[in-house]
Amino acid sequence: MSRVIAIDGPSGAGKSSVSKRVGKLLGFLHVDSGALYRIMTWQCLKHNIDPSDPEAVAACARQVTVTCEPRDGAIEYFVAGVPPGDALRAPEINRHASPVATVKAVRERVTGWLRDMTRFGDLIVEGRDITTAVFPESPARYYLVASAEARAERRRKEELDKGIASQTADEVKASLLARDAIDSTRKYAPLRKADGAIEIDSTNMTIEEVVKSIIDALPAEWKRSLK
Repeated sequence: MSRVIAIDGPSGAGKSSVSKRVGKLLGFLHVDSGALYRIMTWQCLKHNIDPSDPEAVAACARQVTVTCEPRDGAIEYFVAGVPPGDALRAPEINRHASPVATVKAVRERVTGWLRDMTRFGDLIVEGRDITTAVFPESPARYYLVASAEARAERRRKEELDKGIASQTADEVKASLLARDAIDSTRKYAPLRKADGAIEIDSTNMTIEEVVKSIIDALPAEWKRSLK
């Protein structure tokens, strides 16, 4: 049976960087659940669906088909046979992803895709409801947090590195806080720390320190695959 390391937390807390490092060390496939919600948002906008119209978004979500396959230590997604790439990181997607992600039909569709990925083997899955709704039975569940300032700085640097930056540091921070509010108050599968999940504040920690904290807390038999 596949093992799953589940990691939740707000944007910029370090989930992606840490998950990729841990996955590489353990030989677990990295899964970015947030990209699936961005794909849903991308498809809504592409088909001129109003992201603030839950019924329209739900109808669109039921028509979206995503295929996936393991590549280079991660699960890669394809829509109509094409990987979306950095198009999913555009500011327009950032603005509308949270409203789209509040729609129950969207979350149910994505949850189904994520659970089906266990057929590929051991996974490390990052997101906002992985420890609470998608894989609540995993014995390896973590909740990463960081200050709003640290998270905004990380996200701004990420956008600059990818050449897609279009917001000031203050605008990035405001966007992150707005998304926090939507994600933590949505009716279906809100962002929260799961009972029993291990919380790690990465504000003043290096990636290596967070990785070590996660690995140290894993079930002993899971560490035997350390590369």
